[in-house]
Amino acid sequence: MAIKNDKTTPHRFDVVGSFLRPENLKQARIQFEKGQIDAHELKLVEDKAITELIQKEKQAGLKVITDGEFRRATWHLDFMWAFEGIGHAPTNTGLPFHDETAEIDDTFLVGKVELTKEHPFIEHFRFVQQFEDETTVAKLTIPAPAQFIEQFIMPMNREQTKKYYADDQELLEDIVAGYGTFIEQAYAAGCRNLQLDDCSWGVLVDPRAELFFGADQEGLKKIKALLLEINNRVLDAAPADLTINTHVCRGNFHSTWACEGGYDDVADTLLAQEHVNAFFLEFDDHRSGGFEPLASVPAGKKVVLGLITTKHAQLEEKTKVIERIHETAQYVPLENLCLSPQCGFASCEIGNKLTEEEQWAKIAFVKEIAEEVWG
Repeated sequence: MAIKNDKTTPHRFDVVGSFLRPENLKQARIQFEKGQIDAHELKLVEDKAITELIQKEKQAGLKVITDGEFRRATWHLDFMWAFEGIGHAPTNTGLPFHDETAEIDDTFLVGKVELTKEHPFIEHFRFVQQFEDETTVAKLTIPAPAQFIEQFIMPMNREQTKKYYADDQELLEDIVAGYGTFIEQAYAAGCRNLQLDDCSWGVLVDPRAELFFGADQEGLKKIKALLLEINNRVLDAAPADLTINTHVCRGNFHSTWACEGGYDDVADTLLAQEHVNAFFLEFDDHRSGGFEPLASVPAGKKVVLGLITTKHAQLEEKTKVIERIHETAQYVPLENLCLSPQCGFASCEIGNKLTEEEQWAKIAFVKEIAEEVWG
């Protein structure tokens, strides 16, 4: 049952994309921030770390290669900061996660959203692409358009956003245009596998969603419609031979989480109607609910089950993971299922609480199970 074209993602045995930063890279970042090394010297350290990471990815048997997001502070904000109209500053409050606060920069509008220059992620992709061979393909991960607009319509940013946009639809139009430009740049650079990372749906299913968005249930319905529209507008305008998948989770910072709730409340929007090629879905613990909402996934669309956690080093019980895969096959045919960790290993530079050795043991475990299930 192996997927026939290894150049098209997802694969039976896959990863979300981010990896633990090696210690020398973390130190180089600190030295750069203190002015002890310049941007060129930092890039040399990044280049070496990414080259070594890709070698390890190939040795692990992965058919998709990424740069581990080694050039980023966070999985999503660096992407936004490269657009005109986006400002950021050290946070005063941070973002609340289950066990601690994520001290990542506050990010807000300072003007109209626009992309007029080549986005720095394009050059990042070119570096990874040079390592493609006959069996591997480079994947570029970016935040979903829904994640982008969510950043600026949440209560913490709502008043600042109103200075530049009369309503959410006007903001949506500019973000769609910016993503269109970015995708044109990525496609021209040779990218054929793009992943849209999206926590916005994880926030929507949380019991505290009304509080998070400052909206009642009717307001949440409008937000779901807005997020679906912005994602599909971008997806529908992309080149036909560009594979675009999405990854959905509920927060992944230093081995903790931000939200909880099953996919039930977004089954008829996200799962049934979003025009991606495949869904990478978090399912590593009870916070993700059951598999029943997957019945809404259209026929023929692939689902990558994030059954192996990146939040701790302990390996899951293999027989239980295999049982869960076959349980899912009640709703999505086995041939349309794949396996991966539930999220990246380092959505932010700090990374999750496990060692690099334990990280690679998790990946080997995913591969072992995938081969046992699908051959």
